[in-house]
Amino acid sequence: MINVDYNQSKLFEKISNKSNKYIGNCFDIALEILNKKISDKLINGPISKKYFLKKKFIGITEYLAKKTSSKKIAMIIYNKSLSVSPLTTHLPVKYITKKITKYEIINKVKTINSFWHKRFQYKPKIAITGLNPHCESIDDFNEDEKIIKPTIKYLKKNKYNISGPYSADTVFLKNNRKKFDVIIGMYHDQVLTPVKTLFEYDAINITAGLPFIRVSPDHGPNEQMLGKNISNPLSLFRSIKFLDF
Repeated sequence: MINVDYNQSKLFEKISNKSNKYIGNCFDIALEILNKKISDKLINGPISKKYFLKKKFIGITEYLAKKTSSKKIAMIIYNKSLSVSPLTTHLPVKYITKKITKYEIINKVKTINSFWHKRFQYKPKIAITGLNPHCESIDDFNEDEKIIKPTIKYLKKNKYNISGPYSADTVFLKNNRKKFDVIIGMYHDQVLTPVKTLFEYDAINITAGLPFIRVSPDHGPNEQMLGKNISNPLSLFRSIKFLDF
């Protein structure tokens, strides 16, 4: 028996310790429903990570991965015209280079490829960006040459439809981006900034690699708009439509 206290729903009107407890309870109930195979789909609204996660996790993607013991996941910002995925998600910039490894890139590509094959029944065309401006570096160790290029070569040999590394300042030009289904970037803002500029609210956040399909609107809670009924609902509508198949 799943118990839900619907009276707690009024807590969404402001962010507090009580609302955080309510959000945690909602996730627990949702995961129980998913574990019972009542559904295989999860959608959540925008959540304030700094209050709910309190630095225990860097994002809801990682929170759900831990809850479900999922080791290989990918954050995908999806639009049917073009999707992106950051290799690293909400990390401070100074930590990014430590997470750029052959292992991480391979796992990300495999997870995205598997999701596309299962959901859309085809192999996606994937572009990989470099880390450094123009994929060049004045440092003795250039991640683009030492890590990213050899990993792309390895993945090509294993029949993944992948190419790169591409300079992030030109790969999103119209005649370039139309060649790909997914662009994988090395860090969060490298790919989320251009895709949000292109599509604004017409995109959704998908977590691939979980034992169920999880989507959410591709924007935060925007605390300044709480209770004003003026938020743009398009991303939420797109999330619901994506699950309706």
